[in-house]
Amino acid sequence: MLDRRAMPMSTQSRLSLMEKIKRKYDLTPSITVVLGLTTLFFIVFLIYPLLYVFKEAFWIENKFTFTYFKLMVTDPNIRELVVNSFYVGLMVTIVTSIISLPLAYFLTRYRYPGRNMLRSIILIPMIMPPFVGAIGMKQFFGNFGSINMLLIKLNLMDIAETIDWFAGGFWGVVMLSTLHLYPIMYLNIVAALANVDPSLEEAAENMGASRFQVFRQITLPLMMPGYFAGAILVFIWAFTDLGTPLIFEYRNVISVRIFNQVTEANTNPMGYALVVLIIVLTALAFYVSKRWTGSKHYEMLGRGHVTSRETDAKWGMRTIIYLFIGGLTFVALLPHISVILVSLTPDASQWRLSVLPESWTFAHYVETFTHDDTLPSILNSLKYSVFSTLLALLVGIVVSYLLTRKRLPFQNLLDAVAMLPLALPGVAIAFGYMGSFADTTLLLKYFPDGLVSVIDPRKNPTFLLIISYAVRRLPYMLRSIYAGLQQTSVTYEEASQNGATPIRTLYKITLPLVVANILAGAILVFSFSMLEVSDSLILAMQDKYYPITKAIWSLSQRPDHGAYTASALGVVGMLILIACLLGAGRVLGGKLGEIFRI
Repeated sequence: MLDRRAMPMSTQSRLSLMEKIKRKYDLTPSITVVLGLTTLFFIVFLIYPLLYVFKEAFWIENKFTFTYFKLMVTDPNIRELVVNSFYVGLMVTIVTSIISLPLAYFLTRYRYPGRNMLRSIILIPMIMPPFVGAIGMKQFFGNFGSINMLLIKLNLMDIAETIDWFAGGFWGVVMLSTLHLYPIMYLNIVAALANVDPSLEEAAENMGASRFQVFRQITLPLMMPGYFAGAILVFIWAFTDLGTPLIFEYRNVISVRIFNQVTEANTNPMGYALVVLIIVLTALAFYVSKRWTGSKHYEMLGRGHVTSRETDAKWGMRTIIYLFIGGLTFVALLPHISVILVSLTPDASQWRLSVLPESWTFAHYVETFTHDDTLPSILNSLKYSVFSTLLALLVGIVVSYLLTRKRLPFQNLLDAVAMLPLALPGVAIAFGYMGSFADTTLLLKYFPDGLVSVIDPRKNPTFLLIISYAVRRLPYMLRSIYAGLQQTSVTYEEASQNGATPIRTLYKITLPLVVANILAGAILVFSFSMLEVSDSLILAMQDKYYPITKAIWSLSQRPDHGAYTASALGVVGMLILIACLLGAGRVLGGKLGEIFRI
């Protein structure tokens, strides 16, 4: 037996420290191994690419320098990129706020026929990336598009003085981004409204305040933390969006310049410097938001049992609500309607100087499932999405279990790192992958033409596309499973562990209890991976590896029938995403919005 008295003091101190750690944390050998592998995964596929980007931006010709960041200040062209991107993000955030605040209030504080149906309809814009809808919207709002032709037929416009409504591309980007992102803002605002203590509003009303005064002076200030959570997410999304500016040819933004720098990643550090810039700016936006909300007090007394704040809407209010939500829904559906119409149009000659196409065809859909450039993209997206979902599922289960069932050192840090991709721009992660894993000799696979690295995106991006999809959408999986485990009592697991191993308990007891959350998270990861934009556009560089979104972009650039086939491919992707979101909504019910909160 070990005699502590015979040990040196330093050895006794180390043993004492280890015993304290064992008593404080659940660091069994198996848990230590799992935690180590999970940490290694995040280091290799999240931390390392980001550090590589910072290294390439600052360490040039074997010395630390701010050369390319000085250019951002002195070069007016680069300053214009920053200003334009910031302006897009700011305008989208403002417009989504103007839309979502009354929308959330109408759908949570009033009762009227059809409310549940309207709650589902307003989420429709989420089923398609805005850059897909941009293809159809250019046809609707162009010089000789449907809107102008309708105005000409109504004698409200002269055919010689038509308007390109989205000239320059800025307002087209703002409109499409707004219509895609307002549901995310709405979901955050609804969650914030649910946390407002109704007794405070009732007290204000009892003192004679009008309903508008109550909203402006009580409700709105108390829901600021939830509102800013949605506002920051919308701002970052719009600020770093890549696909929509590309389709509208609004190229003077940071994301498009980064995309153009991909081919020069090994020779021109400017791409890395721009990625660092957007990471810093998004981090600064988060910091300002947290600092601003953190400087104010939003604590409310325990609410106890209170009556619902919902009231029956009178006919006048019902009319306002129906007109507002109906008009919003119609505008929000325009991108989807336009893409469907373009996909059914034979060619440009059949939809010119007319409100609607003069003839219809399903030929583009036939081409989608038969052409060598389109069918492989569908199969590729299915393959990438399935494997990324499985990977996200594995990592999500492990991290959620560690966070909810075990005491670990640096537990909050693990949670923050796992949720970090939700706050990082997609172009930042994708560009980091492109630079850090290019020309690597890891994971060689034998092909007929020799050994090819399956981790080098320039040779075969399959592995990195799967990893990037999984990492980008991991927060959705993690949040879903984490919520399920938090709501599940540990007593069943403790009873099982009296005779079963922890692995058997996890497999037989824990996972079956949260199977609904696992399924919902898996559906969301799969569906958003199917139509992932930034990673696909940057990492997929060869035709045979194109996913759906990269194929849509490539087809839309062709002068012949490319836009029509691209629209048909977009509709196929849209239908897949509709099915996935309906499945997730059926599993999660009213809790679907929790997935999109940060």
